[in-house]
Amino acid sequence: MTIRSLLATCLCSLAGASALAQPIQAVTETTPYSYLRDGKVVGAATELVELSLQRAGLTDHTVTIYPWARAYDLALKEPNVLIYLIARTPAREPQFRWVGEFMRVEYHLYKLRDRGDIVVRSLADARRYSIGAIRDDVRHQYLQAQGFSKLVLSAHNIDNFRKLLARQIQLIPLPEGDANALCKETGFDCRQLERVHTLDELSVGLYMAFGSATPDATFDRLRDSFAKIKADGTVKRVMEAVKP
Repeated sequence: MTIRSLLATCLCSLAGASALAQPIQAVTETTPYSYLRDGKVVGAATELVELSLQRAGLTDHTVTIYPWARAYDLALKEPNVLIYLIARTPAREPQFRWVGEFMRVEYHLYKLRDRGDIVVRSLADARRYSIGAIRDDVRHQYLQAQGFSKLVLSAHNIDNFRKLLARQIQLIPLPEGDANALCKETGFDCRQLERVHTLDELSVGLYMAFGSATPDATFDRLRDSFAKIKADGTVKRVMEAVKP
């Protein structure tokens, strides 16, 4: 090995070590899989993020809950910000470095069952009604791209759900698990919700991901760590244990 190649190898090693020494900020929103308990972020997805970071040797990290738009903006613009659970869509594909998939999810449009005046047989029908969405969430981005103009934006799912119950909006897009969790949180009888349409194009995987500026060494280390706990069945077992 020449002196030049030896120096190059040393510099690469130092760069990798420096990247791994940078603190990781994991960000998420409130969901059945990530939420605050006694001031600490917990939940199935959070447990898996923490386990992956620990096994990757990325022990200098924090986990914080934000409104989705804030979490998304941080991950999009800053290196070493890890976001979860984020839907992997074609539009987002080049913007993030995709560490690994937790689960797949389907989104459905719901209305109050007693709203006989709301009739949705197709996506086009749904454009006539006001729909609650989370700012910069995949549902917001999708509906906006589909030409929906009656979108009412909030920071959290619970805000949109309360607007639905108060009849301030007419439809809300949710996965079934989130709908059940929101009914439980608000004390609402979920039998009084009616699923009226499935957003088939939004059947996507939910991932953890870094912004594109995150160094290779950090991304590779966490991707490999997560892949191992997914291969041994840990990811499936922990996520399926949640019964929203």
